[in-house]
Amino acid sequence: MKGKITPLNKYRGQVTLVVNVASECGYTDGHYKALVQLQNELGGQGKFNVLAFPCNQFGGQEPQDNAAILRFAQTNYKVKFPIFAKINVINTNVPPVWKFLIEKSGHAPTWNFWKYLIDGNGQVINAWGPWVSVEQIKADVVKTYQENIEQEMFTWRRTLISCVYTYKTV
Repeated sequence: MKGKITPLNKYRGQVTLVVNVASECGYTDGHYKALVQLQNELGGQGKFNVLAFPCNQFGGQEPQDNAAILRFAQTNYKVKFPIFAKINVINTNVPPVWKFLIEKSGHAPTWNFWKYLIDGNGQVINAWGPWVSVEQIKADVVKTYQENIEQEMFTWRRTLISCVYTYKTV
């Protein structure tokens, strides 16, 4: 959110939890705390990221500018995951990534803190509304994360075996 353009393909191969966030929502405290904890638990190896997209479309609960949103999240919750610039997630001016999430999941956000789980291949696994806590979806996130790691290991082994059969020893 520091004014840099970030191509989302930077997160290709990683499991991501994409969330529309708001600073003044009744769900803010519980969700931010749990999202930070999840990022801390799974994000250390560069194979998982929470991606937060502030949105002011639901109840006007994200009225601050981008700098204030970032300061709020970092000061109050020690957020280290990416927070992108404020966007619309429904109706007009919806970015392509959100159109994709809505189309593939079959669920458009109806409030703040909708969560979309995406596997390392870019497939939308599931979507949950704000009434479903991060703790309630954690098992699904961990399962997707572990499957992604296993798939990478399988690919690595297959590549290694291919290399072994390609080279002769002297």
